[in-house]
Amino acid sequence: MKKKQNVIKKHQRHEKDSGSTEVQVAILTKQINDLAVHLKKNHKDNHSRRGLLQMVATRHAHMKYLKKKDGKRYDALSKKLGIK
Repeated sequence: MKKKQNVIKKHQRHEKDSGSTEVQVAILTKQINDLAVHLKKNHKDNHSRRGLLQMVATRHAHMKYLKKKDGKRYDALSKKLGIK
């Protein structure tokens, strides 16, 4: 829970922001990275693999929305998180 709060604090747009697109993408990215590490150790865990693919698709949809709404925020977030 503390890790999630740290991610939220890094990416929030204002003090009480906990659900903006940037925050949601940052949380998903953290979960994706953690799950990728898990899957490297447990390569037969197909249930987690399915969850990982769902998270990647959700993150892609959020990024697509952000790119359509505000290109500058999209560019800044993708650069900050190191994703396309």
